[in-house]
Amino acid sequence: MRKPKAIIVVGSIAGISCTKALILAGWDVVVIEKIRGPPTGNPTGAGIALHPLSQKIVKSWLHQPDLLHNITLPLTIDQNRAVDQEKNICRILARDENFNCLQAHWTDLHSLIYNTLPPEIFFGVTCTSLSAFLTTNQLSMSKLRILKLMRYTGYCAWMGVFDFSENENSETIQGIRKAYPELGNGVHVDLGPGTHTGDSATMKVSSDMIKKMHQEAEKIWVPEFARVIKETKEPFLNLIYDCDPLTQIYWDNVVLIGDAAHPITPHCARSTNMAIADAAVLGKCLERWGPENLHSALEEHQSVRLPVTTKQVLHSRRVGQIKLGLPTPDREPFDPNTASPEDCEILKQRRLPFFDDVPSILE
Repeated sequence: MRKPKAIIVVGSIAGISCTKALILAGWDVVVIEKIRGPPTGNPTGAGIALHPLSQKIVKSWLHQPDLLHNITLPLTIDQNRAVDQEKNICRILARDENFNCLQAHWTDLHSLIYNTLPPEIFFGVTCTSLSAFLTTNQLSMSKLRILKLMRYTGYCAWMGVFDFSENENSETIQGIRKAYPELGNGVHVDLGPGTHTGDSATMKVSSDMIKKMHQEAEKIWVPEFARVIKETKEPFLNLIYDCDPLTQIYWDNVVLIGDAAHPITPHCARSTNMAIADAAVLGKCLERWGPENLHSALEEHQSVRLPVTTKQVLHSRRVGQIKLGLPTPDREPFDPNTASPEDCEILKQRRLPFFDDVPSILE
């Protein structure tokens, strides 16, 4: 019997996760990606916090499940602090010591999954039109972003990767480890008033912009953190977008997965975790229903994933507004230096809807 075929447009971790899940479900897969082969270096970011469900899914895709632990470190703590430089005070706002996640580099995780796949299924093509890759007999997973649906949040984030691999005992690293004794074992977020970065921004940064950012860092953050910021090479601005939740994520034989289906702000560390869950649920639905019942499989996938991703996108949007002290319809702007313990509970990642939920189809 001929296997059903799927075309996955644009790989990333969402795409290769779907590729793996569909192959395990008995599908033939072709991946249309700009670059053939696993990425090298740091193309899109540094750290990923892998939720326990994502860990379980990725391990199930590996011939040697322990390989995941070779590329990750434990994230047991989720902590938010208030920083007041004028008063020289740091105050814990919210802390979870049972976070139970793993931290991975984006490139390492991508490569780990990619290396379980047959290389001949990847085709290097620059995609400009989704319709060029669809036929009536094929299921096509698309991670193409529909830009007109994207919503700019009104703020952006300075980002950078500080490489100290060749100088682990430098004064800067000793200082940051002293200021953050549990660094490397958790997610640490410092909050301060006035850290909202403008209503408009550009990805292209100038030396004057970087200089101003360094000056602001020295005013707001603890000196050890400000020094790391100043010594980070080639910082860049990342405009923060999300999307109002879609009412559907498939049309006929086209399915949106990952950020194409539910772009989300980074405040709850969900983007990669959502993409991995998308892939796993989709694979199980296709396996359960078979290619002759494609519509039923996609309907079940949508019914399982859409309620979860909708609430998580909106929750992450709200957390971002709160952390940045932006106005929300139902509460005063959040001030980390005066906030009550009750006000700070929402800062915990565990407050995310469906945080510990495991879809029954994956049990």
